[in-house]
Amino acid sequence: MDTLFPINCLSCGTDDVWLCEDCLRKMQVFSFQICPKCEKFIIDSGRLCQSCKRTTLKNKDFFLDALVVAAKYKENGLSRIIHFYKYNLIRDLHIPLGRIMVKAFLDNNLPLPDLIIPVPLHQRRLHWRGFNQSELLAKYISQNLAPGMEIPVLDDLLIRKKNTLPQMKVKKYSDRKKNIQNAFEINKKCHPELDSGSNIIDKKVLLIDDVATTGATLNECAKVLKSTGAKKVFGLVLARQEIKKLLN
Repeated sequence: MDTLFPINCLSCGTDDVWLCEDCLRKMQVFSFQICPKCEKFIIDSGRLCQSCKRTTLKNKDFFLDALVVAAKYKENGLSRIIHFYKYNLIRDLHIPLGRIMVKAFLDNNLPLPDLIIPVPLHQRRLHWRGFNQSELLAKYISQNLAPGMEIPVLDDLLIRKKNTLPQMKVKKYSDRKKNIQNAFEINKKCHPELDSGSNIIDKKVLLIDDVATTGATLNECAKVLKSTGAKKVFGLVLARQEIKKLLN
């Protein structure tokens, strides 16, 4: 099998590893974060800027308390590595990619979450891929975020009830919001206790996804979690595909 399908570093070609230590070190995490809503201002820990806080209180249209983006999508071959992870079905890549995400989270001084929740796939896409790439990342992060402590992962709490188009294939921001609107719900078959919000009420939740496009998917998940009683919802992603000039 190794002869037919050799394992080589996707960045430099080193044998027997999908991403070698040298190439992993070159993937620098962002030294700063920006407001996840307007993307105009550098803000500590990826929280909302003051202007967006005011409009959010008024319009109630944004539910993430912070969004940490680990690295640039098109730098050091990260986009290619993510593509191999998701579409060439190389599960083992969740380990080096998870390491990048753990470092980004710790560098941004957010409080440790009580729960970690991966963004779910629709059942059709899950059957095709065979695994949820965000769930593998979430489980790695849960075991490595705090030494000696494993943060619970609720991988069946949210379900994607609509088989939406991939956000990157929807061109307009307004259409992306419509595409993902009401796509998620709480899985009450697995968690009937959540009718009262008992497992999530007043909890700090960390949402995990591989790539954010506009952030609409994470925001929609956060809306459902907040409506169920979550106190804070933070997002953590490897990269953001579309980001304004501040990070370019």
